[in-house]
Amino acid sequence: MTSKEKEFSQVINDNQGLIIKISRMYTNTLEDEQDLFQEIVLQLWRSYDSFKGQSKLSTWMYRVALNTAITLFRKKTKSPKTDELQDFHYQHSEDFDDEKQHQISTLYRVIKMLPTVERAIVMMYLDDLPYRDISENLGISEVNARVKMNRLKKVLKNLMEKHA
Repeated sequence: MTSKEKEFSQVINDNQGLIIKISRMYTNTLEDEQDLFQEIVLQLWRSYDSFKGQSKLSTWMYRVALNTAITLFRKKTKSPKTDELQDFHYQHSEDFDDEKQHQISTLYRVIKMLPTVERAIVMMYLDDLPYRDISENLGISEVNARVKMNRLKKVLKNLMEKHA
């Protein structure tokens, strides 16, 4: 394994949670979630050389992952084979008690009811990304990101109450 591959492997391992969240947000089955995970890793690998450090690594990863997820979501096509990435295995967390797991499942279910861009805003907000990073990832103004998130909080609260 080359030093570049080792470095990339470490980046993926360190940021696996980000990829899992995006994969979970844009799919409905575990199999599709795992396929999207692999496709995101593939796209990150393909564009790894283009990362110049002009933004935070997590911002770049969000941008690539969201673009991949949204593109595949819109096309609704199967992911290409990713055999060359077999070293990266999807890990599903089972570290929560039943009540916490139910709350998380409900949250994901109601977030999936949102349009694609709004899903991305909520996901990045839940990951504590600053509005500056959210706006940069989505190509909208920081003010617009704040306004959208404030509106989305109300929508999510209502949806959580209905689907609890």
